[in-house]
Amino acid sequence: MSIDHRLEQIIARFEELQALMSSSEGAGEDFAQLSRDYAALEGPVSAIRAWQSAIQQREEAQALLKDPDFKELAENEIHEVEKNLPSLEHAMRLALLPKDAADERSAILEIRPAAGGDEAGLFAAELFDAYRRFSEKHGWRFEIMSLTESELAGLKEGVATISGAGVFAKLKYESGVHRVQRVPATESQGRIHTSTVTVAVLPEAEDVDVHVNEEDLRIDVYRASGAGGQHVNKTESAVRITHIPSGVVVAMQEERSQHRNREKAMKILRSRLYEQERQRVHNDRAANRKAQVGTGDRSERIRTYNFPQGRVTDHRINLTLYKIAQIMAGDFEEIVDALTQYEQTELLAAEGFHS
Repeated sequence: MSIDHRLEQIIARFEELQALMSSSEGAGEDFAQLSRDYAALEGPVSAIRAWQSAIQQREEAQALLKDPDFKELAENEIHEVEKNLPSLEHAMRLALLPKDAADERSAILEIRPAAGGDEAGLFAAELFDAYRRFSEKHGWRFEIMSLTESELAGLKEGVATISGAGVFAKLKYESGVHRVQRVPATESQGRIHTSTVTVAVLPEAEDVDVHVNEEDLRIDVYRASGAGGQHVNKTESAVRITHIPSGVVVAMQEERSQHRNREKAMKILRSRLYEQERQRVHNDRAANRKAQVGTGDRSERIRTYNFPQGRVTDHRINLTLYKIAQIMAGDFEEIVDALTQYEQTELLAAEGFHS
């Protein structure tokens, strides 16, 4: 299908939706779906029309070139239009890319130390705090779901819900292994150690996304205990939920109430199951694509934080920034923007759009 034919189809569908919404045929229970479809096409149609308008403006100016009285004016207009056309065309092509349905959602962040003992736990705590600061910069709500501390003020596990518009779109590329290279505070010889931390960012699932059958769950209750349990008590308030078909296990002991712990555990369970299904669909769609911004797998090393050199390197796009202090203070914007742009370029190529 040619690009022009595709654009015509999109505009025709948009105009059809407009007509349906303003007529009695669009009334009733289908109206909500019509509204969603219409809203989804507003951006692409606006970008298409802006590009088409510029093309038409150039053609009209070119027609005036033969008239001596308007030649200079026409040349100036053509120059101005051609200067803006590439950005208008790029904006249009981006607007036509398939959207990730989860992009506008809130997200669940999970951080755990991997290799490196106490040093990994310390870095996990610092990274958890860096994402909290990044969230604050965007005006998002950062709510700790579960926080298990290790010795030396480190972290065994940190789970948080980050609520706001477009959270997942900004944070989805953070899933993977984050490696840190530095001299630990406990190192007397001044040797650089390498440690790793795993990060998972899951789009928050809604009840309609994932139907969980009660008979598929094994629920164990036990007493909250061990290092980091904030409310160690003698009642069986801690909850462990196992989703038998998938093998996903979620444990929660942060709250005093068994009911609240179960609520939180189910929220995380639904999000993990939803993400599993998203990844399955994504992998099917991406089977013919050679390049992706990582798989989002927590076993994949995506980034290195080298403190002696003040360097942060994202290995997926070969981006190196010498601003480690700012990044650890929550300034991930440059990395996020570069990853988003890279993914858009790959998607454009996969859709047959080449710059």
